Amino acid sequence: MVRFILGIFGAIFSFVTIGAVLAALIVGGVFWMYGRDLPNHEQLAQYAPPTISRVYSGEGRLIDEFARERRLFAPASEIPDLVKQAFISAEDKNFYSHKGFDPVGIASAALDMARGGNLRGASTITQQVMKNFLLSSDRSAERKIKELILATRLEQTLNKDQILELYLNEIYLGQNSYGVAAAAQTYFNKTLSELTVEEAAYLAALPKAPSTYHPVRERERATERRDFVLREMNENGFLDDAAYRVALATPLRTVQSGDYESFRAALPPRGYFTDEIRRQLSRDFGEAEFFTGGLSIRSTLDPDLQDRAATALRGGLERYDRQRGLWRGTGKFVPAEMLGDEAAWRAALDEADLPRDVDGWHLAVVLDMTDTAARVGIEDQPVADTDVIPLDEMTWAARRGERRPRVPDDLLRLGELVYVKAQTAEDGTLAHYSLHQIPEVQGAFVAMDVNTGRVIAMQGGFSYQDSVFNRATQATRQPGSSFKPFVYATALDNGYTPATIVIDAPIEVNIGGEIWRPKNYSNKFYGPTPLRTGIERSRNLMTIRLAQAVGMEKVAKYAEDFGVYDDMPAFLANSLGSQETTLYRMVAAYAMFANGGERVEPTLVDRIQDRWGRTIYRHDARRCVDCDSLLVPASLAPRIEDDREQVIDPITAYQITSMMQGVVERGTAARTVNLPVPTAGKTGTTNDEKDVWFVGFTSNIVAGCYIGHDQPRSLGRGASGGGMCGPVFNEFMEHAVASYGGGPFDVPPGGHFIKIDRVTGARLPNGASGANVVAEYFRDGIDPAFGVAAIDGGFAMGGNLPLFSRSEALEEGREVTTSTGEVRRIAPKAGFGTISSGGLY
Repeated sequence: MVRFILGIFGAIFSFVTIGAVLAALIVGGVFWMYGRDLPNHEQLAQYAPPTISRVYSGEGRLIDEFARERRLFAPASEIPDLVKQAFISAEDKNFYSHKGFDPVGIASAALDMARGGNLRGASTITQQVMKNFLLSSDRSAERKIKELILATRLEQTLNKDQILELYLNEIYLGQNSYGVAAAAQTYFNKTLSELTVEEAAYLAALPKAPSTYHPVRERERATERRDFVLREMNENGFLDDAAYRVALATPLRTVQSGDYESFRAALPPRGYFTDEIRRQLSRDFGEAEFFTGGLSIRSTLDPDLQDRAATALRGGLERYDRQRGLWRGTGKFVPAEMLGDEAAWRAALDEADLPRDVDGWHLAVVLDMTDTAARVGIEDQPVADTDVIPLDEMTWAARRGERRPRVPDDLLRLGELVYVKAQTAEDGTLAHYSLHQIPEVQGAFVAMDVNTGRVIAMQGGFSYQDSVFNRATQATRQPGSSFKPFVYATALDNGYTPATIVIDAPIEVNIGGEIWRPKNYSNKFYGPTPLRTGIERSRNLMTIRLAQAVGMEKVAKYAEDFGVYDDMPAFLANSLGSQETTLYRMVAAYAMFANGGERVEPTLVDRIQDRWGRTIYRHDARRCVDCDSLLVPASLAPRIEDDREQVIDPITAYQITSMMQGVVERGTAARTVNLPVPTAGKTGTTNDEKDVWFVGFTSNIVAGCYIGHDQPRSLGRGASGGGMCGPVFNEFMEHAVASYGGGPFDVPPGGHFIKIDRVTGARLPNGASGANVVAEYFRDGIDPAFGVAAIDGGFAMGGNLPLFSRSEALEEGREVTTSTGEVRRIAPKAGFGTISSGGLY
């Protein structure tokens, strides 16, 4: 009997032993089979998750961010224990004790599946890391086995905090937020350290299904899941009973439910400046690095002057649009049946796909009209008695083919969506609203530091939300007469002087069998004239003769050296600015006149740091010689080594600058540019008035404006660079001068001043004075040879030409006293019609 019992036990033991061995062999075989060719888990030790690239203003304020996955990386040491405990309680309460997998959970899940239930997860946080990083998300036994194998291996490679760091930074938590730091900002507009217990618990409730626990649409389910996490935290000893009860009683408050202001609301709306940074850095670093590399980008932007640039340009574009007087409106309407229901028309306003980035403008709907006013409902503002547009705020406009409105109904329609702007009474209270529309004409504005090329402001159109096309950097247009200074600079750098006389007379050029007859805009000819007057009065015929005499090949080379063009064909018409370029290039080129002829590389970015804080780009490569020294004598400043290329001779740069000062003081920009510091610049207006320009500078800031239609067509007779872009430049520069100052332009060594008559070019005594007397700067050792010869460029000058007299050449006008106390002479209506603005003709 004993033998029999022993035999039974022996058989059972053998069966169990053999079964265990077989089971071990089977499990080992399965693990061996699935363990082959698995992804390398060790790479996670060097894993750098995709993170947000952020753009800061020049003063260090966050102004924009770019990301494919909105993630802010938070090292484990910076993640509060409260947040870690919430996620561990919700997802894996044995995280710190298991070896990568939970045998009890796996057995329970397997038993449920054996009973016919669905395959459910029993994944630990380590297994979820493996799934998120190295495996697919398919619900299969094969994937679970691979996940378990990799989890076990990972636990041998990384410590628990490193694994938790990966998990908490990678996991998707809804609202395009990846990782706990981004989610804390998205849902609560807080940093991780600022989160309360119930807020941390809500974030820990989201990994299972973020959309299922939306804080507004699924508020009840979200609260239940949050409370479950709080209960788990309490049971696991992370939360005492008192704190648990308080957290449980606290309602769910989030950004989405309106309890907190959105983080994005604190950022300025995206505009042309940061979008251009995106475009340039995506090209230079690659889109993947820009959108996922976690770059910290310190831009050159001056936020205040950027706002001034946008306001000035918009003002110029709207002035032109109102002068045209054609009402186009938005073309969008709210159905008439909604106008009596405030909730309905407000919802329609909210849904309207229209720009909202014009400062001071509000979107509104026309609710009712009387004979004297239109009553409107204004977006995001309560209804008030002042929500009206009086008839006199509409009379600037008319529908095509119709008369100016005599009653509001002549112009507006019920339900029409319009833009309005608040108008105040004399006591400062709101009186009523004025009517506005987005202009059809477009333009651009750029301002930068003349010494460093740092772009401090850039506006690429009227409204970024209306059109993202950046006309400052992407639109190539004819610069017209604003190109002429490069022709004159080429001449001055190649033996000509400010006293050189050029013939202003008709020209005929045979171009491919056709005769080209360029002319001055005034259709007048003034005979022998010094270079200065050619710039100040923007004489086309003088410019062509000078370009022919100097050689268009040289002019083209200089234009390329200045960066205006990459490749400029040596055609005579190009001396009048017929080849297209961008405003961005032109402003950078003018900066080289302002700074004494040194190379300027324009930039929107001062410095870029990678996610680890290492500087990977710095614009200013100059070396500070004494900056490492702690002892610098009080009388000395740190010395900056400057080895930049000299594009033109400093004397030439000063001579051109002096001539362009004449453009502002008495030339084509005298009527519209009037600043309290010395200012130089040049207007430009192209053939048929399709494009108008003004580029100008003080001793430290250069800025330029361009206005024209996106599909080039005439702006109308009388349109000019001085008349349209001059006021935009002047309005902006008034604020720029207040911020950055300005002073006399530096006079380089190696020259001397001689007074001449600016009309005839004749030398005058040193004591001469008067409106026509200018002190020109000449190189030492060079005899100007006053009045010896006149440049004709090789073109014949016919006899009996109707040349105009001295007084007509001067275009006598009235004398005015400027803000600096100087007396200047301004021609009557000194705009495009009476003083040539140049251009192609």
